Amino acid sequence: MNAELIDFLGMLAELSGTVSIAYAALSVHHRFRHEHKVDEEVFSAMSQEMRVGVLGICLILVGFCAQIFGKFIL
Repeated sequence: MNAELIDFLGMLAELSGTVSIAYAALSVHHRFRHEHKVDEEVFSAMSQEMRVGVLGICLILVGFCAQIFGKFIL
């Protein structure tokens, strides 16, 4: 295998692992919000954490695309 393919596979594995962990954390928040009675302050904080988590996943994906573009297209 050439070095570029190994780099790509490594970046893809890192992306997959990071997104999987983030998705798991967001799933727990989502499930907790819908299954438990929480007061408005906790509900608001969890909603904000979920938004930040979704933003984080988007940034991870954008960063991955930028790395691919920089390494393999330019």
